[in-house]
Amino acid sequence: MPVHVSVENQMPEDLHRAMGVFIEEHPQWDQYRLVQSAIAGFLFQQGCKDRAVVRHYLGGLFRRDTSSHRVEPSC
Repeated sequence: MPVHVSVENQMPEDLHRAMGVFIEEHPQWDQYRLVQSAIAGFLFQQGCKDRAVVRHYLGGLFRRDTSSHRVEPSC
């Protein structure tokens, strides 16, 4: 079972507000999934080849909504 570490972070209010709006519009996401995906994406784009990071990066890209309602793409 994966080990989870709690992280406390301060961020600009406008970024936090944008994150909240995104989560409201995309109910399959939550703040934890969003932050994990952002960190994995950043590390991957910076050249990190660690298998766990790549797995989290790809998992964030391809994870499907498991709720009973269909979410239409916004783009």
